[in-house]
Amino acid sequence: MARVLKILIASLILFMTHVGAWAQMPIKLQVAPQVDPDSVDLAYYGKKHFWRAAGTVAGFNIGLWAFDRYVQNGDFARISLHSIKENFKHGFKWDNDKLGTNMFLHPYNGNLFYNAARSNGYNYWQSGLFAIGGSAMWEMFMECEYPSTNDIIATPIGGMAIGEVCYRASDAVLDDRTTGGERVRREVAAFLISPMRGLTRIINGDAWRKRSTTGRQFGTPSVAMEFSAGIRGLEFENEVYDSSLGFSMQFNLEYGDRFEVKSSRPYDYFRVRADINIVNSQPLLGQLDITGRLIARELLEKERSHMSIGLYQHFDYYDSDTISEVSAKCPYKLGIPASLGCGIMFRDIERNRWVLDAYLHSNAVILGSVLSDYYQVDERNYNLASGFSIKGGANMVFNRDKFSASLSHAYYRLFTWKGYHQYSDLDNISYKVLDAQGDHSVASFIVTEARCDLKLWRKLYLTLSFTHYMRSTHYRDFGHIKSSSMATRLMLTYKL
Repeated sequence: MARVLKILIASLILFMTHVGAWAQMPIKLQVAPQVDPDSVDLAYYGKKHFWRAAGTVAGFNIGLWAFDRYVQNGDFARISLHSIKENFKHGFKWDNDKLGTNMFLHPYNGNLFYNAARSNGYNYWQSGLFAIGGSAMWEMFMECEYPSTNDIIATPIGGMAIGEVCYRASDAVLDDRTTGGERVRREVAAFLISPMRGLTRIINGDAWRKRSTTGRQFGTPSVAMEFSAGIRGLEFENEVYDSSLGFSMQFNLEYGDRFEVKSSRPYDYFRVRADINIVNSQPLLGQLDITGRLIARELLEKERSHMSIGLYQHFDYYDSDTISEVSAKCPYKLGIPASLGCGIMFRDIERNRWVLDAYLHSNAVILGSVLSDYYQVDERNYNLASGFSIKGGANMVFNRDKFSASLSHAYYRLFTWKGYHQYSDLDNISYKVLDAQGDHSVASFIVTEARCDLKLWRKLYLTLSFTHYMRSTHYRDFGHIKSSSMATRLMLTYKL
């Protein structure tokens, strides 16, 4: 699945540019006036089509398997009745794929299952069941490798986060009233953002059917986005010092009003941040964060102050690779595809020409992963784990939109509770039967970021940020390891 990473990143970039978190966007400029959805559109696209949704999920799995088997000639795709029987007989195990495969590509696949249902009239929770079904079908029937414990968790849960973001983003670019070239451009963009929605529209004819309303199920929501590009320096210091310099891009999106809690629909408010590296030594996707509000209630609503509490879904992904042969070590890796917790948001409005807002989240990590210093099996160099995270931060804006300063802090505590035997020879063990999360360990991963934005001209800003990554891992069978990395970015930011 890693072979399609660049295609998926290109789609992600397109998605961001059609709809672009740093925590909460300090200076939020609204792209377009907010418009409520039309009741005609809600009724038309709200009809459920079970067999079309289920058929799309099954058809996608079969098509992907056929590509893997007959085009890629993958060994894992040589399935048979015997392999299916063995999968059911053996049961689930922890696999050893790359971080990008397990913590991003599998959730992206889950997003496709999810949107097969979402685009056929099902809501957030109901579509999640289709994501579970699609993942289970693939794990049990479509591979001759034993089904993966981490995939059956990451694919549907992470897929629900990515899926709802993509579904709402595609909704924002569609317009059933248009024709000709504009209609083609909108339909192509929606297809790239949410392929299953685009496919569904082709199957039922909505891709070219002209209607008197937009067809948008969410109307024109309150959306703010920004695009940044510039230089990123990465420094790694453990036993030796290592550094690299390259080009970096960043996309930020804030969808909905963080303090509007009257609606109870999941993801009426969410934030997205994506970091793209254009550096040979580093992965293309360096970071992807999604925070989606599921439910919320107001705690405080005054003329100048607002506070709300809610239940939020989190998707966190940080990836790096060896900078050079100087250290020959990877600075950091973290993947959190399945996380859920309580969040509080506060805003104090315009006191002496400044605005302050802050947030605090406490989350349970159902499935996570963090870089390992010792576990090197097949394609995996990280430990799978579960635990908790705490995130907090504050933004201050001066003179309305002239200057902003922000600080965020995220703490992850991850426990790898199913390790391999202390005296196992990982160099000679069969990774196909090894069933371990990694090293028996307890890891702390901390990300602290400071950022400031200075207005240069209209919507163009100069951005400077510093991000510190710190990992501390206590191993049961090895010594305690600490590592520290620093990323510095100098960028130009355009706010839409």
